[in-house]
Amino acid sequence: MDYKEAGVDVEAGRAFVDKIRNLVHSTFRPEVLGGLGGFGGCFQLPAGYKEPVLVSGTDGVGTKLKIAHFLNRHDTVGIDLVAMCVNDVLTSGAQPLFFLDYLATGKLDKEQLADVVAGIATGCKQAGCALLGGETAEMPGFYQEGEYDLAGFCVGIVEKSQMLDGSQVQVGDVAIALASSGIHSNGYSLVRKIISDGGFDWQDTPEILGGQTLGEIFLTPTRIYVKPILAAGEAGLQIHAMAHITGGGLPENLPRCLGKNQAIKINTNSWSIPPVFQWLAENGGVSLQAMYNTFNMGIGFVVLVPPQEAEQAISFFEAQNIPAFAIGEVVTGNGELLF
Repeated sequence: MDYKEAGVDVEAGRAFVDKIRNLVHSTFRPEVLGGLGGFGGCFQLPAGYKEPVLVSGTDGVGTKLKIAHFLNRHDTVGIDLVAMCVNDVLTSGAQPLFFLDYLATGKLDKEQLADVVAGIATGCKQAGCALLGGETAEMPGFYQEGEYDLAGFCVGIVEKSQMLDGSQVQVGDVAIALASSGIHSNGYSLVRKIISDGGFDWQDTPEILGGQTLGEIFLTPTRIYVKPILAAGEAGLQIHAMAHITGGGLPENLPRCLGKNQAIKINTNSWSIPPVFQWLAENGGVSLQAMYNTFNMGIGFVVLVPPQEAEQAISFFEAQNIPAFAIGEVVTGNGELLF
């Protein structure tokens, strides 16, 4: 017997690395040292920092992958993977530098996984970070044939004096919401249950969703906010704090960026909830409270700015083709979200 008879094709693994080599190299920044294929990725810190702080984050895509597997479309979930990591790192004020992925599958399908890596490369380009390396694991018997799992890891950098940690937030600061591109990558266990229990098909095209199939809607990749946020800082906009709205929605994530003895009062009438969330609530019989505790409800990222800069912030982000709106303000409290 040999490894191939046991289900692991080493030669296929080498061919896969060769296939994705150009995709990986297309994301490289000047600070990348060496190429693909070493035991570790090497990255030289950018010049100009007095007290550089490295900020790291890791995440996955979750059960959204089930939809990609079912529809046999794999070119978007890599963007989700990058987005979930770089948007988290960004909240500290850090610029993402490099990204690594871990891709595990039952049987290596070069074409399928090359599509996944193409999505990862696209996400890295959107975030301005290098795809420094990764790991592809072929594990027969552990994953069903045709399925794979993804995890990612990102490192960013920020000047210590410019880190955002809640201490800059002041009572009266305005919460500016940046629109999500849809469900992003959270709440998919509930999404799939609503689809399954309701007898829906991923090819269905509910009128409320504008003629798109459910599959297209729910595979829409997560928006990456890195470049617009960094550009806002370079333009002189004062940002006192940021929150990435992921699992747990606004109630769990928005208070995480506050200082002591602060809360955020939200006006839920200040933005229009996208139709996809209305469709989920109606067809799943999901309460409004459960919707807010599960989904982003159309808000993917929030920045806190001084009240005198709120209008400027909205105008800036809308000029970057990201819908933005004031949804509330910081008040005295105990770290809660007030509706």
